[in-house]
Amino acid sequence: MARESSARRAVFLNIPYDNRFEPLCLAYICGVACFGLVPRATIEIPGDRRLDRIIDLVRNCRYSVHDLSRVQLDRTKPRTPRFNMPFELGLAVANEKLVDSRHSWFVFEAIPHRVEKSLSDLGTDVYIHGGTVQGVLRQVSNAFIRQTRQPTIAQMSAVYRYIRRELRTILRTSGAISIFDGARPFRDVCMAAILKAGGQV
Repeated sequence: MARESSARRAVFLNIPYDNRFEPLCLAYICGVACFGLVPRATIEIPGDRRLDRIIDLVRNCRYSVHDLSRVQLDRTKPRTPRFNMPFELGLAVANEKLVDSRHSWFVFEAIPHRVEKSLSDLGTDVYIHGGTVQGVLRQVSNAFIRQTRQPTIAQMSAVYRYIRRELRTILRTSGAISIFDGARPFRDVCMAAILKAGGQV
C-alpha cells in the first residue's frame, strides 16, 4: 500500500542534465514538491539495462513532465541534437496509451510553436516556460491545477530561493559539486525541497 501511495505522488522529470539547465531543474523540483508530489528522474538509475529501468520508473510514476527545450545541436563533434527527452516522452505516451491510462504526461518548452514543428504528431497542449525559473514555476502550477494542494507562485518561489541558497551545503553531504553528479545529490536536493515545502517523502 505504501508503494502504491508513493507511486501516486511520483512525478518523472524528463529534463536535460547539464549545469546550464540547473536553475530550471531546481525550479521543476521545487515546483513539483510544493504540490506535495515527489520528483523522480533517470539520474537515479545506475548500472546496466538502463532502458528497462527507465521504463520501470515511468510505470511507477503517476505523472511525467517532459522538457523538450533542448533541440539545438551540441557543441562537440559530431554535432547532434539530444534525443533522450523525446524518446522518454514516447515511452510515457506508450505507457499511458497501452498500459496505464491513469498516467498523465505534460510537455514543456521554452519557445512557443516550436514543438508543433519539431514533434508535429504529438497533438497536445504545450506549457511554454520561456527558459526562466518563474516561467517553469508558473507552468508547473498550470499543469498540476487539478491537485488538491495548490501553492501560490510566491510560495513556490520561496522554496526555490531556499534550495538555491542552500544548494552547496546540500550537495556537500554527498561530496558532489552538481545536482547532476549522480543519484545521491539529486535525491538529497529533492528531499530538501519536499521538507521545505512542508511535504512528506
